Amino acid sequence: MEFKKIKPGTGGEKYVPYEERGGETSVVYFTRDLSAEGLRRIYKKVSSSMTGKVGIKLHTGEKNGPNIIPRSWVKELIEKELPGAAIIETNTYYQGDRYTTQQHRETLKVNGWDFAPVDIMDEEGTTMIPVKGGKWFTEMSVGTHLLNYDSMLTLTHFKGHTMGGFGGSNKNIGIGCADGRIGKKMIHAQEGSGNPWSVVDEELMEKISESTKATVDHFGEHNAFINVMRNMSVSCDCEGLAAEPVVTPNIGIVASFDILAADQASVDLLYALSTKDRLALAERIETRHGHRQLSYMQELGMGNRRYQLIDLDHEEAQIQPADAVKDVVPFTE
Repeated sequence: MEFKKIKPGTGGEKYVPYEERGGETSVVYFTRDLSAEGLRRIYKKVSSSMTGKVGIKLHTGEKNGPNIIPRSWVKELIEKELPGAAIIETNTYYQGDRYTTQQHRETLKVNGWDFAPVDIMDEEGTTMIPVKGGKWFTEMSVGTHLLNYDSMLTLTHFKGHTMGGFGGSNKNIGIGCADGRIGKKMIHAQEGSGNPWSVVDEELMEKISESTKATVDHFGEHNAFINVMRNMSVSCDCEGLAAEPVVTPNIGIVASFDILAADQASVDLLYALSTKDRLALAERIETRHGHRQLSYMQELGMGNRRYQLIDLDHEEAQIQPADAVKDVVPFTE
């Protein structure tokens, strides 16, 4: 394991409009149908990459968290599209209801994740997997059980995050596959610092992204990414009942084989909302320098920031984010 004395990039507080981005384009699917049926329909567009034993990387949340993806949707997806798949998770870095495997399993019961196997990947130890082309890490510590899977479906509740600005597929993997004691500490704590949360802003976004790259590279062509843009508090699901109230309207679901395109499209859909409707979440992203997740993923060669947005609700027409959100119902208390 090697830590390099290097400076983080800049610009994480700035949203970069589509027309200012370069590079190739990827395909991102979109539906407004926030339901079990909508999730199954969009999954089918990226299901071809799911072969062999499939792990579903899901943030299962703290006890009684109000905003997590509905269990009934995930249950139907597994039963009808992914029989034999397991939900995969790791223990937390912070002390709480998912800090130990025993506590974690109790929380899973409370939250209703008892209809399918849930594999806490660091339950039996950790292993290092390579980070190719990173500047902070040469390897990342993950739960050993990650190696038991052939494919990974990253099923993410897109929302804000206290430190990351936003939690999309990148954060779900980068933090969520790193094990609770070693990997997450590598990301969050400066070497030699007594502060366990000393890594912030652009450096944090870059370290999260390098951790993600290790896992995404491990699965290669057997990755797919789905972001559910519903109940989007500025808080992560790791805050449970303490999460800030939801003030951002529901938008829909995006899916892609390209992790960067999926997260970028989700951010673009947010920024296509009216100023009032996007204000809280956009402010959370900008003040935490969260846009650096996207620019650094591009620098690492993890995907494309340009994409074709395909509307599954209208005969797969290619649309713009503004078209996708034009009929969004503004949030009202």
